[in-house]
Amino acid sequence: MLHSKRCADDSGSASLEFITAGMILLVPLVYLVLVMSAVQAGALAVEGAARQAARVYVQSATPAEATGAAQRAIQFALTDYGLDAHSAVVSVSCSPTPGNCFTRQGFVTITVATTVTLPMAPAVLSRSLPLAIPLSATATQQVSRFWGSG
Repeated sequence: MLHSKRCADDSGSASLEFITAGMILLVPLVYLVLVMSAVQAGALAVEGAARQAARVYVQSATPAEATGAAQRAIQFALTDYGLDAHSAVVSVSCSPTPGNCFTRQGFVTITVATTVTLPMAPAVLSRSLPLAIPLSATATQQVSRFWGSG
């Protein structure tokens, strides 16, 4: 009788159950926060890069200067958030005349696209699961109606 009483005693097991259940719930939650933080940082980076590149593009004096200024703005914005600026895909489109971005009161649209890799994801999984999230942002700015008159 005494032996069966010792086996039925559960004292001390609640803390073990709490730690086990807590770890099972806490680890995925922490990883979800890390992934969402990385995606949010990437989204802010591409949005800021596109917006600033469009701004400096329309304020430049020549097309060559505009391209260089936009590339520097994109590189600075992406590097500031820890993303590889060289892997970003950038496209520039102009309207109403696609061949000439510096038409007075024309619009310049810059799109920046890149991928954000999932934090702490093992490379082994890359064969079966996507380990990067594609992000892109577009910004449009209007060329001044006084461009080229100065």
